[in-house]
Amino acid sequence: MIEKIYGNTESKFQHLMVLATILMMVLTISCKEASQPIQTTDREKNTASELITKINAVQEQIMVQGNISEDEEQALLSLCSIVSKDDGMAVYTSDDSIILKDVEMAPVYDGCEDLSIEETRACFDHKISAFLKREFNLSISKDLNLTTPKKVEAFFIIDENGDVTGMKVRDSEVNIQAEILRVLRKIPVMEPATQNGNSVSVLCSIVITYGNDIDVDVTYIPERPN
Repeated sequence: MIEKIYGNTESKFQHLMVLATILMMVLTISCKEASQPIQTTDREKNTASELITKINAVQEQIMVQGNISEDEEQALLSLCSIVSKDDGMAVYTSDDSIILKDVEMAPVYDGCEDLSIEETRACFDHKISAFLKREFNLSISKDLNLTTPKKVEAFFIIDENGDVTGMKVRDSEVNIQAEILRVLRKIPVMEPATQNGNSVSVLCSIVITYGNDIDVDVTYIPERPN
């Protein structure tokens, strides 16, 4: 890809310098939001460090082999997608949120209005699952050529205004993490959950099974993610 741009007559040294420059541009421009000064906890700093380590690993591989494959380019873009959003793992916190199973009235998804408490919760589960399955780009998981499906846990918060935020995806392929975060960000605003008549923030958890197909279970993982 890059050789087509710069020609086969370039020396290996010049080629590596071009790659290094492009990589620096990717990290400083595409991911520039991730470097903005924000108040962070030790947990958030550890998460950010893990992501930077992954980016550095990709950088080292590029420098060793002297070119960048489509898979590596996609990995860089996915990493940038993860670290460059203020609603993702780098600022994740759920300390003030009620776990979904414990809230009096679940968030009201569009089309779930005027139902009983139990029906509202069931409708929410169904709508979230259907939305994620519909919006997920299945080609990303198919390209992994998995012999057996894999599962990953994901968390998100629906705040007091009905907005989705505070997203976190447990360890999985970086492209899968980025795609799940992309889809979670698209969940439409809804009526927030209520407790004693007041709007409250709730922590939701899901299990996604991916491979040649995608399945989503809205579940209640009995813990808060680290």
